Amino acid sequence: MDDLFKKIKRFFLLSTLLFFGVFVGFSELLYLKNHQTKKVLGVFSENTINLMIGSGSDRDSGIDIIENISGDDARPLIIKKYLEKYKSPLVPYSDLIFQLSQNYGFEYYWIVAIAQQESNLCKKIPQDSHNCWGYGIHKRGTLSFDSYELALRSYAEYLKREYFDKGLNTPELIMSKYCPSSNGSWARGVWQFINEMELGRF
Repeated sequence: MDDLFKKIKRFFLLSTLLFFGVFVGFSELLYLKNHQTKKVLGVFSENTINLMIGSGSDRDSGIDIIENISGDDARPLIIKKYLEKYKSPLVPYSDLIFQLSQNYGFEYYWIVAIAQQESNLCKKIPQDSHNCWGYGIHKRGTLSFDSYELALRSYAEYLKREYFDKGLNTPELIMSKYCPSSNGSWARGVWQFINEMELGRF
């Protein structure tokens, strides 16, 4: 009699555990079905980045996924697409911009974002200066370069030496030295352009 009771008890225990396991598994499936993972724009997931450019043709998000590219290639392509969007004369130098940022150890977006804030990506600069960042421009004269390439190389080194090496590594901190008279609009503008590139919303 005791053996029968033990067998019945074991049967009910195993049945309960099995039922619970099936219930949990089914609940998990329902949850995953109703909460599908959404892609995060501009964020690396393993070795892939989803570069998304605003087009207004997607009725759900207003954004089209135009390319899935490897993480190693994503940032120079973002620079190029961004410069093309705004018809900047820096388009031919998109790879150089990325390479300089890599060489000097700062994020790919700084040179472009500051150029957008200072000169609408080189469309409003002192004549023949190739200076898109407003640096070295003061009452004593204007810092000019013979080409955009020379300007880019000089500016990348300047950013690292005068800002990043000194711990000035946010738009607000850079603004405190770059244009201390700003009421904060300079930093807000730079943040806006950084976010446009990071999120692919341009």
